[in-house]
Amino acid sequence: MKTPKHLILALTIGLAASTLPAYAADAAAGGQRTQQAAEGGVRAHALLDRAERHLLDKGDEALASFSRAGEFVEGELYVYVLDTQGNFLASGGSSITLIGRNVTDLQDSEGRAFMREILDGAHAQGAGRVEYRWRNPSTGRNEPKIATFRKVGERILVVGYYTPFASLELAKSLLWRAVHQYKTQGDAAFARFNSLNGGFVQDDLYVFVIGLDDEIVYANGGHPRYVGRKGGDLKDASGKSFIRDMIALARERGEGEIEYSWRNPLTQKVEHKRSHVVRVDGYLFGAGAFTGAPR
Repeated sequence: MKTPKHLILALTIGLAASTLPAYAADAAAGGQRTQQAAEGGVRAHALLDRAERHLLDKGDEALASFSRAGEFVEGELYVYVLDTQGNFLASGGSSITLIGRNVTDLQDSEGRAFMREILDGAHAQGAGRVEYRWRNPSTGRNEPKIATFRKVGERILVVGYYTPFASLELAKSLLWRAVHQYKTQGDAAFARFNSLNGGFVQDDLYVFVIGLDDEIVYANGGHPRYVGRKGGDLKDASGKSFIRDMIALARERGEGEIEYSWRNPLTQKVEHKRSHVVRVDGYLFGAGAFTGAPR
């Protein structure tokens, strides 16, 4: 959803004069990213509307149209079609190589069976969206993506679009994968969390681990300079001792969510962040998603 201009203005006016220019720039950058995400969703739904009308008009003759370049391809957006059993029927993009195959068990780069989620959602609700990670051919990287889908008769129309930043659901998926890694390897897993090649640093998503008793940062894939430091002393841009809030939450409830402002390692901007944290043995494990402009 687009960040209202009057909210950005109010946030900017309330800041100290010495920090005003930097925060105003951060707010503009965050608002732009939020707007890009909203526009991607609008364009995807418009393309789905057009594809639905074409399918209702032409029936399965429309499948050939969906697989031709141009007619149902708009920039990086394209339509692909499944039947209700998970068979891949048509595509106007790189997934054209999947035509004729059953993709029910196809997984994203995190091992998430997102196609099964699309099929289950289409059967249960008829329409919806699924978030996953997929290789972006324009950048060559695995990036957050949203698939919007709609069931039309016995066919499921899908349009996917890449998002400017990851969602909390993807962050939680990464978090629980990290917890599993720790339970398998113990403290040795921390090195993987800190490594760019360990599989736990993905764009602006990363895992952090902090000792509940000593408040020491044992892992932080996004800001490795904090590893070995006392995390309890860290404050966000508004002076909030968010690490100690996380520790208190983990001790009292076992897991939960915390909101704060922090520097995004991808954009190098201070942005609003929402993190999910969980207590595991004597540690706090966490991962969060940046949502754009600072609070």
